[in-house]
Amino acid sequence: MRTLSKSKLLAYRQCPKRLWLEVHHPELRQDSSATQASFAAGHQVGDIARQIYDPQNKGALVDPQSEGFDAAFARTQALLRKSQPIFEAGFCSQGALAFADVMLPVKQRGKRAWRMVEVKSSTAVKDYHRDDAAVQAFLARDCGVPLAAIALAHIDSSWVYPGSDDYQGLLKENDLTIEAFARGDEVRGWIGEAQQVVGRKREPRIATGAHCRQPYACGFFDHCQGQEPQAEQPIRWLHGRLSQGLQAHIEAQGLSEMRDAPDELLDERQRRIKAATLSQRAYFNRQAAAQELAAHKLPAYFLDFETIQFAVPIWKGTRPYQPIPFQFSAHRLARTGKLEQRAFLDLSGKDPSRAFAEALIGACGERGPIFVYNAGFETSRIRDLAARFPRMAGALLALNERVVDLLPLARDHYYHPSQQGSWSIKAVLPALCPDLQYGDLDGVQDGGMAMAAYLQALSPHTTQARKAEIERQLLAYCALDTYALVRLWAAFSGSALRV
Repeated sequence: MRTLSKSKLLAYRQCPKRLWLEVHHPELRQDSSATQASFAAGHQVGDIARQIYDPQNKGALVDPQSEGFDAAFARTQALLRKSQPIFEAGFCSQGALAFADVMLPVKQRGKRAWRMVEVKSSTAVKDYHRDDAAVQAFLARDCGVPLAAIALAHIDSSWVYPGSDDYQGLLKENDLTIEAFARGDEVRGWIGEAQQVVGRKREPRIATGAHCRQPYACGFFDHCQGQEPQAEQPIRWLHGRLSQGLQAHIEAQGLSEMRDAPDELLDERQRRIKAATLSQRAYFNRQAAAQELAAHKLPAYFLDFETIQFAVPIWKGTRPYQPIPFQFSAHRLARTGKLEQRAFLDLSGKDPSRAFAEALIGACGERGPIFVYNAGFETSRIRDLAARFPRMAGALLALNERVVDLLPLARDHYYHPSQQGSWSIKAVLPALCPDLQYGDLDGVQDGGMAMAAYLQALSPHTTQARKAEIERQLLAYCALDTYALVRLWAAFSGSALRV
């Protein structure tokens, strides 16, 4: 019998096939950059939790990677006979193992007992966190630990970092003791069922579905999907929420191809997507698009931001997961047709917010439309800056009054079959402007890569040469984002560019 980690049990809870693959074919797993970033955030929050729960640094850290698992379990038992905080205490029982984030000594009826705290980088308690706590509590108690309570601590997204490495208040606790203690038999059942799955010679036959994304994005999705027949033009390319009638029809008939979706069950945009996809001809209402843009006179500005967010804030006055803009590009198109670009990028490692706001106000002038793509992102960041810097609030909020969003215009008046149901700028741009390709950029080609590059630039281990290379790549990427907006505007408005 294998000894299954808590993460393996939670994988089983999501999908038995995922558990089987994690045990027998871990090499098939491909975690996305978002999943990897989530892992990194979890480790960072765990490190901060030790400071919060052990401010006098009197606790002990169990490290199974360096000590070995058997030694870690034995050392845990020895530490439980003392009265000091324990981090990563290890428990193994009934074919399962887990390591507790925080164990704090308490008194219960005059005797030493323990309070367990599981630390998560999320901003709320999720259902799978409750499963997590149930497993932890079961294994600890089954190992004879006098466990008085168990809580789950998560990020308080409303907390504002006061600076000076003071992170008291970052975490918010939720007591799960009664619930977790009551689920012992349930956990014992999970362990037995998971052991049976792992013991199979062949992977379970389970089709892909919503469970592949909830509660975690599964790294085996490509493998599992590759085992299934693929639709030539899948129904999932239909944009927006599918009607209840369509969903019921799809399930009843087992449909996967868009061509089989009845027109009467589609909305106008979905019918447009279907028609363009089946005919392989783009839909473009040039007249309507140009008429909509005619109200916005030159000079015009084209704006795009790049942001970074930290689970654990590093700059005073910022909140967990608050998107902090560190870069913008702004193209200005004059009445004469002259096109100019201004940019801001701060790789100093200091909070870029104030300098960003000042440069933004200067770059956008006092009049003229400011075109963006998906306006909610930029306008929200501008409102955040206005709240942080009241003296600039008037000038910043005035920019929002000038913002014009090209995304709804694209959705209403343009669709190319190559978009495959997406109106992201990276889906629309190659269809309308095939000469512009993000793949031609060196290094940074999307927002996730921009964030990763920014973090690398801030690292004290990054050489000056590499930092200069990152700066060049970031500037080129953001400049393409706004030049792409210029080109989309020109295509939609029917205007010729003098470039």
